[in-house]
Amino acid sequence: MIRYPYSGTGFGAWKDRLAGRDPAFLVELFRRMLRIRLIEEEIERRYRQDHMKTPIHLVIGQEATSVGCCAAMRVTDLAYTSHRTHGVYLAKGGDLKAMLSEMHCRIDGCAGSRGGSMHLIDFSVGMAGSSALVAGSVPIATGAALAAKMQGADRVVAVFFGEAATEQGVVSESLNFATLKRLPIVFFCENNFYSVQSPLAVRQADRDLTRWAEAHALPAVRVDGMNVLEVYDASKRAIESARDGDGPSFIEARVYRYRAHGGNGDDSATGYRDVAEREAWEKLCPVQGLYGLLKGAGMLDDARRKAMHDAIVRETMEAFEHALAAPHPVEGDLYMHVYAD
Repeated sequence: MIRYPYSGTGFGAWKDRLAGRDPAFLVELFRRMLRIRLIEEEIERRYRQDHMKTPIHLVIGQEATSVGCCAAMRVTDLAYTSHRTHGVYLAKGGDLKAMLSEMHCRIDGCAGSRGGSMHLIDFSVGMAGSSALVAGSVPIATGAALAAKMQGADRVVAVFFGEAATEQGVVSESLNFATLKRLPIVFFCENNFYSVQSPLAVRQADRDLTRWAEAHALPAVRVDGMNVLEVYDASKRAIESARDGDGPSFIEARVYRYRAHGGNGDDSATGYRDVAEREAWEKLCPVQGLYGLLKGAGMLDDARRKAMHDAIVRETMEAFEHALAAPHPVEGDLYMHVYAD
């Protein structure tokens, strides 16, 4: 049974909407999504080797949300995420070697071997932090937006969270506070319909997340999270609005994770979702969908895609080699990043 069918329109209508768009930019969107997909597939392949001493939450199937929103942001803008971090970290420009070192608990990891997959950070590109707690990053990001406004900084904050986060009171409070203070923040909800193995229907029966957000008196829009162009356009409008001083916005992107909530592989066989549902969404692959559109428009071809693929694979292999060769923390490192009077 397909409980959550795809409700988007696909890329068909976009064939006539590419005019005036920079082909190089569109191809770069594809490359960024392909890069996230290939890196995560290699993480998944190696995970059973047990060298990565961290839980993982893959974004395979959700690449368009990370890439589409981050492409509309500046390096100086800040991104916060939930526990599903890899996509935003990489799309924001985070260092891959530092990410894999972190996942292998090496001292040169992006969080100094203290955070693992769920706590990636890279201030140099505006990847400001994440939280393993459901909705944990939302109030922190709201505070960062308040700081930006108080400082008069030309900076926008985007915070990514799943639909289950909207069940936490702190999210309502954050939306309300951001609206009252007209903060420069974009609340980006990646609605993949499942919290661990609990379907949305048994948690929020008949609840319309976009209408719920609008009740906090801020603009809210629902987009096709499998279409990076639709995500980018909506994100660009929201970010420009925040930068212009018009306050916060809410984006609900309907997406689908192809893998388990956590770990590697697919857990659909446990019965919480039908394998047929996952297979139906896999046919809507955001990476392949954009490739088909760009190929049909003469902007990309198989040879160029293969060259991208091979370059990303080489980069990924080198990053894994770096992580496995990097030094482990030693006892003295325990006192790093510890602050006390």
